[in-house]
Amino acid sequence: MVPLFLSEPNLDDKEGDTEASHQIISLLSKLGSVIWSLMVAGGRSEARLWLCNAVSSITSISLHHKRDVFMKMLTSKPTKKGFASQLLQLIFEKRPRKAGSILAKKSYLLEKFFQGNPKRIMQWFSNFGDGGGLEHKKGAKALSQFAFVNRDICWEELEWKGKHGQSPAMVATKPHYFLDLDVQRTIENFLDNVPEFWSSNEFAESLKDGEILFMDTKFFVELYVDLMYKEDLNDIWDLISEFLTEEPFSSLCHHLLISLEESEFRIFLELLLRYINPKIERKDFGNPSYLLEFVLCKCGDSESFDTLLLLNAIINQKRQLLRLVNDEECQDENEQVKDIVSQMSKTSTNAYTLASILKECTKAKPVEAIKLLGLYSWVSYYRLSKECQTPASWEALFLSNGISFRTSDKYSMLHHEGSLDESDLEADDRASSRRRKKRKRKKRRDFDHDDSYDNVLLDFDASNSRLGLQSGGGSWLLSIDDFSTSWTNVDLPEHLSNYCLSTWMKQLVSKWSNVANAW
Repeated sequence: MVPLFLSEPNLDDKEGDTEASHQIISLLSKLGSVIWSLMVAGGRSEARLWLCNAVSSITSISLHHKRDVFMKMLTSKPTKKGFASQLLQLIFEKRPRKAGSILAKKSYLLEKFFQGNPKRIMQWFSNFGDGGGLEHKKGAKALSQFAFVNRDICWEELEWKGKHGQSPAMVATKPHYFLDLDVQRTIENFLDNVPEFWSSNEFAESLKDGEILFMDTKFFVELYVDLMYKEDLNDIWDLISEFLTEEPFSSLCHHLLISLEESEFRIFLELLLRYINPKIERKDFGNPSYLLEFVLCKCGDSESFDTLLLLNAIINQKRQLLRLVNDEECQDENEQVKDIVSQMSKTSTNAYTLASILKECTKAKPVEAIKLLGLYSWVSYYRLSKECQTPASWEALFLSNGISFRTSDKYSMLHHEGSLDESDLEADDRASSRRRKKRKRKKRRDFDHDDSYDNVLLDFDASNSRLGLQSGGGSWLLSIDDFSTSWTNVDLPEHLSNYCLSTWMKQLVSKWSNVANAW
């Protein structure tokens, strides 16, 4: 049975099993090496992605500090144009109107955008209405309005497809005549002979909704990057500052961090460390965000980055790491992990063994102590995933580790102090039978309507709940979280191993001598 070591051991007890603890520590060290080699075998990108996802879960950082971290990334040297490009693309997607309003003030810059590009010209300026209620749109509206207002200087530049041109008076009464305009040749004339159009209010107005940004996002991202760094345009920096303040930290991390090179990601973490400082007295290690902040504060420097990647994998990505271990292409590492865990499970352990391990942790650097306990919690996760496959095995685990439990189904309440008697079960079965009869007609209608079983509502009665629990389904309520959450067999290994790590970390920190100096 998997020992969870949830009761607090005595770190000062002289009877601590030193030999067993040293053996386990040695095996955990080997396990860490195997896992690390497995993580970097296919490159470090997946491990960095896991860390990016974990960092996005941090909740303690304030709005202004969040903004400051990303702003410092944008203004640090050397210039991180790739990072700026990703951010601008995100702004285009989420705040196109605000980005478009800046472009409208610099509308003359778009001469280059349309110069020598018939496809762009037609896409933006050929949206004329047909007179049947459809109005001119986008650049077509800007072109028609400017042509009427400034007909004395530009009407002769309009090119028509017919044998003769249209007069302003005729087009004013029949706007659909603009459909006969040769848009490409007209805009080419405007590019050569009517520079006033590109800085006009009419053209600027067509840009304000930001729709043009999606015609060629790459072009406009590069344009805005130049306006940021070459012209130092305040409007763009103000837009970025406002966006970074308003956008959730999780969203910014998910969209931006993955694009960073590893060296840039390390810089980001170092900046982040200036604004997170988990208070030791909280010891809220059951909160994933707090635990990650705690880990970052101990291994956030560039020299400990590899350790940080490993720690995040074993603490926050247990399932993904297990899938990696079980991958068919990783048979050698899989066998090594199995062998190490098997040796650990055969080592005689008790509460005093953990006491000895914690005592060794007090002598180690904080980073090494966290890694040791993190690896031990992952071993617990591994064993629970492999060894606890049935309700009986879970019940035995709970009992051996002093965890009170019951099923979450209100008809079937199992507890280590007792269970429902036969009369209760028979009453439940009779009630279930009545409910099934009432639903029988509805089910028949469902079958008549569709021959598949997909539309049938499952009958979650007491007998079915007991059957599901016996076959590996169902869920549990546990005393370790005051029976407040229902845990399925799939989620239990991760929940229990996380709870173990939280418990061990609390025990270690509470017993640490000179906590403030050591941590």
